[in-house]
Amino acid sequence: MGAWMEEVAKMDPEHRLMLEGGGLSSIFLGYPLKMVNPLFVGGFYGILISIALLPMSLLFGEPADWQLQSWKILAVTSLLGGLSLIISSMVRRPPIRLEHRRRYLFPIPFFGLLILALKAFYELGTGIGVIGMALLISPGPIYMQLSYAPRWRILNRIQEGRGPFDGMSITIYSENSEERMVIDSEMEEVVGGTLSSVGLDVNNSRSN
Repeated sequence: MGAWMEEVAKMDPEHRLMLEGGGLSSIFLGYPLKMVNPLFVGGFYGILISIALLPMSLLFGEPADWQLQSWKILAVTSLLGGLSLIISSMVRRPPIRLEHRRRYLFPIPFFGLLILALKAFYELGTGIGVIGMALLISPGPIYMQLSYAPRWRILNRIQEGRGPFDGMSITIYSENSEERMVIDSEMEEVVGGTLSSVGLDVNNSRSN
């Protein structure tokens, strides 16, 4: 058992539930914290997206195109994971549990994949591809920004023997409008950043 697990076990039930996370976070946090840094978890999400795009690439494109696209997706998702950790270290807010909102996030990548398939089959414009790719990528960065990166930051402070909640004006969110405001504002920030990254990638591809 890691040092952070022992300290979290001593906390009150609300903070313990917040820091242990739901099913997805608990899977990642079963490994050493250095291995599941948000930068690496973001990259892992990018690998999953690339695997999902492989059949479409084989049907409508070239394997070389898929390899290049996979590297770009891996770079974008890793960058967004690292950016989420930086923002979390600056803002110092507690993590938000997303299990009650999973039903909203879960279908988004499938809509993105469907849009990309329609774009490839009917040879639609690049703007449609940007929308599809943004929908495909965005749930991972949203989860990272709202839930995983703040949780990892606190647990890493515990692991290093530092005060987990130092500098935080609030250490846990209740189910109220304040949490909803944080979710709305940060989802806009993440989706906007994803759209910008994907749009820049498409523009670079067209110029090449």
